[in-house]
Amino acid sequence: MKWHKLKPVTLATGMLLVICASAVYLKYSAECVKMNCEVRNNTYTKRLSIEQIRRHAQVITVKVMSKEFLGSGIILKKQNSVYTVITNAHVLRADDPPYRIQTPDGRIWSANLPKNVKFGTNDLAILQFRSSDKNYTVASIAFNPAIGDEVFAAGFPYADEGKEKGFTFTTGKITLKLPKALEGGYQIGYTNDIQKGMSGGPLLNHQGEVVGVNGMHAYPLWDVPSVYSDGSQADQKLHEQIVRLSWAVPTEKFSFRRKISQLSNQSQKNESFHLQY
Repeated sequence: MKWHKLKPVTLATGMLLVICASAVYLKYSAECVKMNCEVRNNTYTKRLSIEQIRRHAQVITVKVMSKEFLGSGIILKKQNSVYTVITNAHVLRADDPPYRIQTPDGRIWSANLPKNVKFGTNDLAILQFRSSDKNYTVASIAFNPAIGDEVFAAGFPYADEGKEKGFTFTTGKITLKLPKALEGGYQIGYTNDIQKGMSGGPLLNHQGEVVGVNGMHAYPLWDVPSVYSDGSQADQKLHEQIVRLSWAVPTEKFSFRRKISQLSNQSQKNESFHLQY
């Protein structure tokens, strides 16, 4: 009998807690809308304006060069005076070393290709340069973007007919995420326009965080089958979707902590960096 008497009180208390929790949620949801933020992992995260993202992308994106301009890269890490830049492996394969990095302030630095830092079959590569008198912005990294997310691609397209295009920033959405990666580790498909030369540049989310490395543009010149990293092929229907999108290697492919540990050890030994003009 005592249980029956307490039961309504227990139910009422539970309902009161639910109502209070709902009120708090609605309050913070309203504040989040007012502040232009979104919920991520049960926390509220500030959404940057497109102009803020563009400005941030411009300070973390660099040109990768050899004798000529090769492609784009992302300033990924700073340790002491050594900066680490990530780009696509196919960007570096376009020409032989020595490589150079042009930073957002226009200065050109000699770049070193660290030894024994590999990314398996993923289309990724690392360069490092040393700057003791300049402080450059380092990218923030995020993981696992979702289909439907708005994303922003940046880089330096090749100039047409001798005209310099300069820094380019495009908007779009993720429309396809493959359960297993294509050759090169490409797994994020998005609608942004990616042009030759933007390979190695960042794909960013609404917080200005890098979620992938641009590397393949839509509608390639040769319509070859879409091949996964394990050697199997996508079916024809999926292939037709794949070729209509641009593609990025996700940040998960960086094997970030282990690679950075290797880079830290190597950068301490390497003293061959110098400024070029």
